Amino acid sequence: MPLVAAAVCPHPPLLVPELAGAAAPELDDLRAAADAAVARLLAAGPEVIVLLGAGPGTERHGTADHGSLRPFGLDRFVRLWRVNCSGVDGLPLSLTIGAWLVNRSGTELPRLAWSVAADATVAEAVALGATLVPDGDPRCALLVLGDGSACRGVTAPGYHDPRAEAYDEGVATALAGADADALRGLDPVLSAELRVAGRAAWQVLAGAVDAAGGDWRGELGYHRAPYGVAYFVANWERV
Repeated sequence: MPLVAAAVCPHPPLLVPELAGAAAPELDDLRAAADAAVARLLAAGPEVIVLLGAGPGTERHGTADHGSLRPFGLDRFVRLWRVNCSGVDGLPLSLTIGAWLVNRSGTELPRLAWSVAADATVAEAVALGATLVPDGDPRCALLVLGDGSACRGVTAPGYHDPRAEAYDEGVATALAGADADALRGLDPVLSAELRVAGRAAWQVLAGAVDAAGGDWRGELGYHRAPYGVAYFVANWERV
Protein backbone atom coordinates (compact mmCIF):
# COMPACT_ATOMS: atom_id res chain seq x y z
CA MET A 1 0.00 0.00 0.00
CA PRO A 2 1.22 3.53 -0.70
CA LEU A 3 1.08 4.87 2.89
CA VAL A 4 4.55 4.10 4.22
CA ALA A 5 4.67 6.10 7.47
CA ALA A 6 2.91 8.75 9.53
CA ALA A 7 3.94 11.31 12.09
CA VAL A 8 1.94 13.40 14.54
CA CYS A 9 3.06 16.88 15.63
CA PRO A 10 1.35 19.80 17.37
CA HIS A 11 0.88 23.19 15.76
CA PRO A 12 1.36 26.00 18.30
CA PRO A 13 2.55 29.23 16.63
CA LEU A 14 5.25 29.48 19.29
CA LEU A 15 7.09 26.62 17.58
CA VAL A 16 8.40 29.33 15.25
CA PRO A 17 11.29 30.87 17.25
CA GLU A 18 10.75 34.37 15.84
CA LEU A 19 7.23 34.32 17.23
CA ALA A 20 8.31 33.01 20.62
CA GLY A 21 10.98 35.66 21.03
CA ALA A 22 12.78 35.46 24.36
CA ALA A 23 10.60 32.47 25.32
CA ALA A 24 11.82 30.41 22.34
CA PRO A 25 14.16 28.22 24.47
CA GLU A 26 11.16 27.05 26.52
CA LEU A 27 10.01 25.00 23.53
CA ASP A 28 13.43 23.86 22.30
CA ASP A 29 12.67 20.27 23.35
CA LEU A 30 9.34 20.29 21.51
CA ARG A 31 10.97 21.79 18.42
CA ALA A 32 13.69 19.14 18.51
CA ALA A 33 11.14 16.35 18.90
CA ALA A 34 9.10 17.64 15.97
CA ASP A 35 12.21 17.95 13.79
CA ALA A 36 13.17 14.39 14.68
CA ALA A 37 9.69 13.10 13.84
CA VAL A 38 9.77 14.77 10.42
CA ALA A 39 13.28 13.39 9.77
CA ARG A 40 12.07 9.90 10.67
CA LEU A 41 9.09 10.34 8.37
CA LEU A 42 11.42 11.23 5.50
CA ALA A 43 13.67 8.27 6.31
CA ALA A 44 10.79 5.94 5.38
CA GLY A 45 11.46 6.81 1.75
CA PRO A 46 8.24 8.53 0.66
CA GLU A 47 7.81 10.11 -2.75
CA VAL A 48 5.29 12.68 -1.52
CA ILE A 49 4.32 14.15 1.85
CA VAL A 50 0.66 14.67 2.69
CA LEU A 51 -0.08 17.22 5.43
CA LEU A 52 -3.33 16.94 7.35
CA GLY A 53 -4.71 19.30 9.99
CA ALA A 54 -7.91 20.86 11.26
CA GLY A 55 -9.41 23.90 9.57
CA PRO A 56 -12.72 25.71 9.10
CA GLY A 57 -13.82 23.13 6.54
CA THR A 58 -12.75 19.93 4.84
CA GLU A 59 -10.88 20.71 1.63
CA ARG A 60 -7.81 19.94 -0.42
CA HIS A 61 -5.30 22.76 -0.74
CA GLY A 62 -3.21 23.64 -3.78
CA THR A 63 0.48 22.86 -3.86
CA ALA A 64 1.23 26.57 -4.31
CA ASP A 65 -0.96 27.70 -1.40
CA HIS A 66 0.57 29.32 1.65
CA GLY A 67 -0.32 30.34 5.17
CA SER A 68 0.38 33.54 7.04
CA LEU A 69 1.91 34.18 10.44
CA ARG A 70 0.68 37.78 10.44
CA PRO A 71 -2.20 37.06 12.85
CA PHE A 72 0.43 36.06 15.41
CA GLY A 73 2.68 39.07 14.97
CA LEU A 74 5.17 37.94 12.32
CA ASP A 75 4.93 39.32 8.78
CA ARG A 76 5.77 36.11 6.98
CA PHE A 77 4.12 33.72 4.57
CA VAL A 78 4.83 29.99 4.80
CA ARG A 79 4.58 28.14 1.50
CA LEU A 80 3.29 24.60 1.24
CA TRP A 81 5.57 23.67 -1.67
CA ARG A 82 5.56 25.39 -5.05
CA VAL A 83 5.83 29.14 -5.55
CA ASN A 84 3.70 30.53 -8.38
CA CYS A 85 0.92 33.00 -9.00
CA SER A 86 -1.83 30.39 -8.65
CA GLY A 87 -1.26 29.99 -4.92
CA VAL A 88 -3.58 31.55 -2.37
CA ASP A 89 -3.28 32.48 1.29
CA GLY A 90 -5.55 29.63 2.33
CA LEU A 91 -3.72 27.36 4.77
CA PRO A 92 -5.18 27.18 8.28
CA LEU A 93 -2.84 27.44 11.27
CA SER A 94 -2.38 23.67 11.54
CA LEU A 95 -1.13 23.36 7.96
CA THR A 96 0.88 26.58 8.15
CA ILE A 97 2.91 25.21 11.05
CA GLY A 98 3.08 21.81 9.37
CA ALA A 99 4.46 23.39 6.21
CA TRP A 100 6.96 25.32 8.33
CA LEU A 101 8.17 22.07 9.90
CA VAL A 102 8.54 20.31 6.55
CA ASN A 103 10.27 23.30 4.95
CA ARG A 104 12.60 23.43 7.95
CA SER A 105 13.75 19.90 7.13
CA GLY A 106 15.14 21.03 3.78
CA THR A 107 13.40 18.29 1.80
CA GLU A 108 12.51 18.91 -1.84
CA LEU A 109 9.77 16.26 -1.90
CA PRO A 110 6.36 17.26 -3.29
CA ARG A 111 3.77 18.25 -0.71
CA LEU A 112 -0.01 17.91 -0.70
CA ALA A 113 -2.33 19.15 2.02
CA TRP A 114 -5.85 18.51 3.30
CA SER A 115 -7.71 20.27 6.07
CA VAL A 116 -10.48 18.48 7.94
CA ALA A 117 -13.30 20.45 9.52
CA ALA A 118 -12.59 20.81 13.22
CA ASP A 119 -16.17 19.76 13.96
CA ALA A 120 -16.23 16.83 11.53
CA THR A 121 -18.04 13.77 12.84
CA VAL A 122 -16.06 10.62 13.56
CA ALA A 123 -17.53 8.98 10.46
CA GLU A 124 -16.61 11.96 8.27
CA ALA A 125 -13.04 12.05 9.55
CA VAL A 126 -12.51 8.31 9.15
CA ALA A 127 -14.03 8.39 5.66
CA LEU A 128 -11.63 11.15 4.63
CA GLY A 129 -8.72 9.09 5.92
CA ALA A 130 -9.87 6.08 3.91
CA THR A 131 -9.65 8.06 0.66
CA LEU A 132 -6.69 10.27 1.52
CA VAL A 133 -4.04 8.06 -0.07
CA PRO A 134 -5.62 6.09 -2.95
CA ASP A 135 -4.13 2.87 -4.26
CA GLY A 136 -1.69 3.38 -7.09
CA ASP A 137 -0.43 6.74 -5.83
CA PRO A 138 3.29 7.29 -5.10
CA ARG A 139 4.67 6.23 -1.72
CA CYS A 140 3.17 8.69 0.75
CA ALA A 141 4.11 9.85 4.22
CA LEU A 142 1.39 11.50 6.31
CA LEU A 143 2.15 14.39 8.66
CA VAL A 144 -0.79 14.94 11.01
CA LEU A 145 -1.02 18.20 12.94
CA GLY A 146 -3.06 18.48 16.12
CA ASP A 147 -2.97 19.71 19.72
CA GLY A 148 -4.43 18.03 22.77
CA SER A 149 -6.56 19.61 25.48
CA ALA A 150 -6.12 23.27 26.35
CA CYS A 151 -7.41 22.84 29.91
CA ARG A 152 -4.35 21.70 31.84
CA GLY A 153 -4.24 24.13 34.75
CA VAL A 154 -5.67 27.45 35.86
CA THR A 155 -3.43 29.40 33.45
CA ALA A 156 -4.43 27.26 30.45
CA PRO A 157 -6.39 28.89 27.60
CA GLY A 158 -9.47 26.88 28.61
CA TYR A 159 -8.76 27.08 32.35
CA HIS A 160 -8.53 23.90 34.43
CA ASP A 161 -10.74 20.92 33.65
CA PRO A 162 -10.17 17.80 35.76
CA ARG A 163 -11.05 15.59 32.78
CA ALA A 164 -8.24 16.92 30.62
CA GLU A 165 -5.33 14.92 32.01
CA ALA A 166 -7.05 11.56 31.59
CA TYR A 167 -8.12 12.51 28.06
CA ASP A 168 -4.56 13.42 27.10
CA GLU A 169 -3.15 10.28 28.67
CA GLY A 170 -5.53 8.28 26.53
CA VAL A 171 -4.35 10.04 23.39
CA ALA A 172 -0.71 9.52 24.36
CA THR A 173 -1.30 5.81 24.91
CA ALA A 174 -3.08 5.50 21.56
CA LEU A 175 -0.29 7.28 19.70
CA ALA A 176 2.40 5.23 21.44
CA GLY A 177 0.63 2.00 20.52
CA ALA A 178 -0.50 2.95 16.98
CA ASP A 179 -4.01 2.25 18.25
CA ALA A 180 -6.37 3.43 15.50
CA ASP A 181 -9.39 2.05 17.37
CA ALA A 182 -8.66 4.25 20.38
CA LEU A 183 -8.34 7.35 18.19
CA ARG A 184 -11.64 6.57 16.49
CA GLY A 185 -13.19 6.29 19.93
CA LEU A 186 -12.41 9.89 20.94
CA ASP A 187 -15.64 11.68 21.83
CA PRO A 188 -16.20 14.82 19.69
CA VAL A 189 -18.31 16.48 22.40
CA LEU A 190 -15.78 15.95 25.19
CA SER A 191 -12.96 16.92 22.82
CA ALA A 192 -14.68 20.23 22.05
CA GLU A 193 -15.32 20.92 25.74
CA LEU A 194 -11.61 20.38 26.43
CA ARG A 195 -10.67 22.59 23.46
CA VAL A 196 -8.81 19.76 21.72
CA ALA A 197 -7.59 20.90 18.29
CA GLY A 198 -6.39 17.53 17.04
CA ARG A 199 -9.36 15.17 17.48
CA ALA A 200 -10.64 15.20 13.90
CA ALA A 201 -7.16 15.02 12.38
CA TRP A 202 -6.21 12.03 14.57
CA GLN A 203 -9.36 10.25 13.45
CA VAL A 204 -8.42 10.89 9.81
CA LEU A 205 -5.10 9.21 10.64
CA ALA A 206 -7.03 6.23 12.02
CA GLY A 207 -9.02 5.97 8.81
CA ALA A 208 -5.91 6.23 6.64
CA VAL A 209 -4.09 3.50 8.54
CA ASP A 210 -7.12 1.22 8.47
CA ALA A 211 -7.39 1.68 4.71
CA ALA A 212 -3.67 1.06 4.22
CA GLY A 213 -3.91 -2.24 6.09
CA GLY A 214 -1.10 -4.19 7.66
CA ASP A 215 0.41 -3.94 11.13
CA TRP A 216 1.76 -0.68 12.52
CA ARG A 217 3.93 0.25 15.46
CA GLY A 218 3.98 3.59 17.23
CA GLU A 219 6.52 5.54 19.23
CA LEU A 220 5.77 8.60 21.34
CA GLY A 221 8.56 11.16 21.21
CA TYR A 222 7.01 13.96 23.27
CA HIS A 223 4.05 14.34 25.64
CA ARG A 224 3.92 17.43 27.82
CA ALA A 225 1.60 20.36 28.48
CA PRO A 226 3.56 23.62 28.46
CA TYR A 227 1.34 26.67 28.87
CA GLY A 228 -1.54 24.37 29.82
CA VAL A 229 -1.92 22.82 26.34
CA ALA A 230 -1.09 19.16 25.68
CA TYR A 231 1.33 18.53 22.82
CA PHE A 232 2.19 15.15 21.34
CA VAL A 233 4.88 14.06 18.89
CA ALA A 234 4.72 10.52 17.57
CA ASN A 235 5.74 8.32 14.65
CA TRP A 236 3.79 5.40 13.19
CA GLU A 237 5.59 2.93 10.95
CA ARG A 238 4.81 -0.36 9.28
CA VAL A 239 5.96 -3.47 11.09
